Amino acid sequence: MKLFVASVPYDFDDVDLKEMFELYGEVNSAKVVLDRETGKSRGFGFVDMPDDSEAKQAIETLDGASIKGKKMAVKQAEDQPRGGSGGGGYRGGRDNNSGGRPGPSRRY
Repeated sequence: MKLFVASVPYDFDDVDLKEMFELYGEVNSAKVVLDRETGKSRGFGFVDMPDDSEAKQAIETLDGASIKGKKMAVKQAEDQPRGGSGGGGYRGGRDNNSGGRPGPSRRY
């Protein structure tokens, strides 16, 4: 199961993220997303755990946990359609509904 992890401490790297989730089971991969221009953490990442029950336990335990003064959010990542411009992949389970108004344009 692929997990989306928000509010990751900015000094965490891939190894730190992997080690935190390995407390709950096997981790195939862990990736902290970096800003392309600065190379610094953007404060979120993705973790892939092969065992769904271990991944669900990690979600239950770590979602809302305070790490280095930041309250993390951990959710199952949602499939994002592939194709078009910008690549596809996964995104977190956040609902960005702004009541019908278009939000600010972001370039990733």
